[in-house]
Amino acid sequence: MKQFILIVLLLAAHVTSVFGQNEVSYKDKQQYKNWVRLAPKLEDSFFQTQEAIRIAENVLLYQLNIGGWPKNIYMPAELSADEKKAVIAAQKDENESTIDNGATSTEIQYLARIYNVTKDERYKKAVIRGLEYLFKAQYPNGGWPQFYPRPKGYYTQITYNDNAMLNVLQLIRKIYEKQEPYTFLPENMVEKARKSFDLGIECILKTQVRINGKLTVWCAQHDHVTLLPAKARAYELPSLSGQESDNLVLLLMSLPSPSEEIKNAIEGAVEWFKQAKIEGLTKEYFTDSEGRKDYRMVSCTDCEPLWARFYDLETGKAFFCDRDGVKVDSVSKIGYERRNGYSWYNNDGGKVIRDYEKWKKRNNF
Repeated sequence: MKQFILIVLLLAAHVTSVFGQNEVSYKDKQQYKNWVRLAPKLEDSFFQTQEAIRIAENVLLYQLNIGGWPKNIYMPAELSADEKKAVIAAQKDENESTIDNGATSTEIQYLARIYNVTKDERYKKAVIRGLEYLFKAQYPNGGWPQFYPRPKGYYTQITYNDNAMLNVLQLIRKIYEKQEPYTFLPENMVEKARKSFDLGIECILKTQVRINGKLTVWCAQHDHVTLLPAKARAYELPSLSGQESDNLVLLLMSLPSPSEEIKNAIEGAVEWFKQAKIEGLTKEYFTDSEGRKDYRMVSCTDCEPLWARFYDLETGKAFFCDRDGVKVDSVSKIGYERRNGYSWYNNDGGKVIRDYEKWKKRNNF
């Protein structure tokens, strides 16, 4: 009982830290991000509680008939009888099944962990159904669409945006490497995971953008037929991504015994990150005339380099875009809503460059 109370207090503390000092029960509906952040951090001891089972039942309830899950669901929320009926009715809506925003991979991981404790076959079957969905959703070229089986729109593109495809690859890698909590899976599922992962790596290599014969990085999404950089939402134009590309390089650097093709892909991407870094610039926050928190980019000294989210495919220069789809050269030239509702700068390229040196030493390059 004491263990259960401690876990609930930790969950509540997590939600409080997200929402400030307001008293919010973690069982109330929250932003989906709180579930995606919380689920992987839960201690093994939590899965021995009735509360873990209650949440697992929600996860089962939200699984769609096709095997995947919808996005933006806060799974720990307590559901009323009417809400449960609505969730059950929505199970047939297969077009809502997605890998976006951590969906499907997060739920598979949670159910695998609860199965290892309870040995409830329903959880095991749900994990296998979820994995079969992921294998079915993968294109023959190795990529994954953001949504499957949606028949049209940017949802069909190979999606690196917000690490959608990366999350899937990290999941199935753990499976074929027989890591916990997936050691209960049958050997045929392990073999499917291995083949799927290798095909995904091939897709990453094939979609790496080459400009004037030189390998660079990736777009946030690529056409699932031509493999070329593709547009998504109005402000997400074909480009070189200074945000999604970093984790793709880190994944390639984590592979044992890299082939010459993988080595060349890493070398080209790291060189691009070195050339594309933005130095002497940092965010400065202020309160605007309407009392809203805003920011502007200002000069700085001794500050870490930044990378923009988008770089022009022709000029190589950073650009920014509002919902009108027009490229501008400064984040201050787009509206308040998009400037503050989207991530335009990051410093993750620094990790790529640092890890590159470790990668070379590790492989004696």
